[in-house]
Amino acid sequence: MIKTLIFDLDDTLIWDAKSIAMAFQKTCEYATKKTGVNPAELEHAVRQEARELYATYETFPHTQNIGINPFEGLWGVFDDEGEEFQKMKEIVPGYQKEAWIRGLKKLGVDDEVFGRELAEVFPKERKNHPFIYDETYEVLDQLKGTYQLVLLTNGSPSLQQIKLTISPEIPPYFDHIIVSGAFGKGKPDATIFQHVLDTCKIQPEEALMIGDNLMTDILGSNRVGMKNVWINRENKAPSEEVKPTYEIKNLTELIPLLDELQNR
Repeated sequence: MIKTLIFDLDDTLIWDAKSIAMAFQKTCEYATKKTGVNPAELEHAVRQEARELYATYETFPHTQNIGINPFEGLWGVFDDEGEEFQKMKEIVPGYQKEAWIRGLKKLGVDDEVFGRELAEVFPKERKNHPFIYDETYEVLDQLKGTYQLVLLTNGSPSLQQIKLTISPEIPPYFDHIIVSGAFGKGKPDATIFQHVLDTCKIQPEEALMIGDNLMTDILGSNRVGMKNVWINRENKAPSEEVKPTYEIKNLTELIPLLDELQNR
């Protein structure tokens, strides 16, 4: 009998990829007005520079362990407890500026002052565009009260809190909100899934993990013997290594699936 539903946040309940894309679009359009660069080319250049730069910092292994991607690094502050986060807090302002300065340079615009300005525009634009999937609230409304609901998200506590602050309707649905950066390990590490089970006082067979990422949500829940649901909105190819228990195309398909499981 399923008692507890564990939801991923990014690109499961909130459409983080769209929010980041919109922040890039708005920032790059602003750059076009000032410099005439092609906005799509600038976005491509900055994304590439950001990925390459991000991997050079001593904090990179920590960001991989906790699950913080380069584009979250472009708008986060990371004022969190712990030595690694404090190192990130020091490194990130320079990283944010450098990514935009280098992106501009790639397109022939050598302007450090403007690069620094764009590094400040991007976080504001990301906060201005908190996209949430159309069905998120409808589905959570149907589940609240019937199941114990848990939010299990990779990332830094401060950054994930900003995401929840700009989408204030989401937190009240959840009995527990667990952030990898506060726990010390991220999905797919088995220990964070065990931590959820211990927190909720349940066995693996009483829980169901719902998420969009095979290599974190599905792999990690598999490791503790927990059933899971892969939300495959973009029709991605399945993986040979990581098999979800169930697959759906959007959150609304979760309701009939749960009804079926409870009636077995």
